[in-house]
Amino acid sequence: MTFTRRSAAIATLALALPFAAAAQSAYPSKPIRVIVPFAAGSTTDIIARAIADKMGQSMGQTLVIDNKGGASGTIGQAQVASAAPDGYTIMIHSSSHTVSPHTFAKLPFDTIADFTPVTPISSTPNVLVISPTKNIKTLRELLTAARAKPGSMNFASAGQGSATHLNAEKFKLAAKIDAQNIPFKGSAEAVTEVVAGRVDYYFSPIAPVIGQIRNGQLVPLAVGSPRRAAALPDVPTTAEAGVPGSEFNFWIGMFAPAKTPKDIVDRLQAEVVKALATPEVKERFLALGADAWTLRPEQFDAYVREEIKSNAVLVKAAGLEVHKQ
Repeated sequence: MTFTRRSAAIATLALALPFAAAAQSAYPSKPIRVIVPFAAGSTTDIIARAIADKMGQSMGQTLVIDNKGGASGTIGQAQVASAAPDGYTIMIHSSSHTVSPHTFAKLPFDTIADFTPVTPISSTPNVLVISPTKNIKTLRELLTAARAKPGSMNFASAGQGSATHLNAEKFKLAAKIDAQNIPFKGSAEAVTEVVAGRVDYYFSPIAPVIGQIRNGQLVPLAVGSPRRAAALPDVPTTAEAGVPGSEFNFWIGMFAPAKTPKDIVDRLQAEVVKALATPEVKERFLALGADAWTLRPEQFDAYVREEIKSNAVLVKAAGLEVHKQ
C-alpha cells in the first residue's frame, strides 16, 4: 500500500498525540515563576511564600517567588499579562487588582482580558480599632459620636488608596458619616497614632494590632469583612453591628496569563486547596489574621468582574487620585 502525503501526515499526527498528552500530563516539568507585585515582607508576599512552599512540595517543582513591586502592583501585573500562557508564570496578587483600572488613566494591560483568575487564597479582614481613651466601646457609639459633630472625626489609613483606606471609605459611605482620612506610610505608623489617641480610628489588618487588642491598648469595634475573622471570633462584622453595605473584602488570589489551558488552571486551583489544608499553612494564616478562601476558577472570574464594577463607584466616591501614567 502506498501512503499519500495526507496519509503520512495523519500517521505522524497520530504518533505525536501520545507524546503531547504525556507532556501535558507531566506539568509541571520545571520550576514555576510566581510574580508577587509587591515588596518582600508584605502580607501578599508572606501568604504567597507560605502557599508556594507547600504547592512546590506537592507538585514536585519549586515555585520561585519573584517580587516585582511598584506602581501599586501594575509593574508585576504587566509582566504576567505578557507572559506565555503555559503555567510557568503565575501571579499572586491582592484585591488591588480590581482597583488599578480605576486609579490609572492608562494601563499596559486589560485587567479582565489579559488574565485568567485561578482562585482566591485568603480573605484578610481589617478590624476597626479605637483607643480606650475615646470612651467608645461599640460601633453604635462611634456612629453616634460621629453624627453628633459631622466632620470632626478622622481615621488613619496605611496610605491613600490602600485597602485600609478603601475599607474606611466604604464604611463611611454606608454609615452616612463624615470623617477625614489621615494617610500614613504604613500600618505601624497608623497604629501608633491611634493607640496614642491622636487619630480616632483605623481599619487595620489584624496582625499589626492583635497584641494591642489583647493588652487593652486598642478596642476592636468590628471587622470590615463579610464574615467574622477566625482570629477575632467574638468581634462582629460592621454589617452585624448595624451598618449594612459596609462589607469590604481584602483578598489575595492567584492569576495566570489569559489563554492558559484549563487543565493547568484547574491543577493550580486544586493545589492551592490542598496547600490551605496543611497544618503549617493554617497556623501561618491564623498568625496573620487571614482566613483561607477558595473558589473554582469560573467563580473567581465572576467575582473579579463584579468587584471591578463596584470599585469604580467606591474609588470615585473616595476621590482617589487617578495616575496619568
